[in-house]
Amino acid sequence: MNKMIPVEVIEKKIFLIRGQRVMLDRDIAELYGVETKRLNEQVRRNIKRFPGDFMFQLSKEEFENWRSQIATSNSDKMGLRRRPYAFTENGVAMLSSVLTSDRAIEVNIQIMRTFTRLKTLALENNELKAIVAKIEKRLNSQESHIVENKKAIKEIIGALNKLLTDKSKEGRKIGF
Repeated sequence: MNKMIPVEVIEKKIFLIRGQRVMLDRDIAELYGVETKRLNEQVRRNIKRFPGDFMFQLSKEEFENWRSQIATSNSDKMGLRRRPYAFTENGVAMLSSVLTSDRAIEVNIQIMRTFTRLKTLALENNELKAIVAKIEKRLNSQESHIVENKKAIKEIIGALNKLLTDKSKEGRKIGF
């Protein structure tokens, strides 16, 4: 594979379902350059490698919710007759053992790096939240003689809290 897939493309294909970051079979197949049915064929042939914490099929409700949220053409939606399989990070890693083309291997490495990047961002986000909370607690516990400075600092903390609670940086949530 001569051309690297941008991280942003992979990130857009990672969803938050059942509290887990997952990728759907059709998106993985597209990145690997194979048909979804071929990817699922290989998974079925090696089903012992994919326990429930590596892969699961979307429930009917999750599937309908997901279908209503995707922005694709009608012809693309019409091809969705079966509920897709969702692969967790471990499931994606396991796919590398059943799909061994050069493209699949290289794309798999990129996907794993993207999952790692998202985890790192989540950890940094939590650390920043803790720092902001500590500053806010200290500020609230001290009497300030300069009301303007306290107000300005509270505005900064409010803005930081708003950035930290912005869900657009996390995986898109579908399902219940």
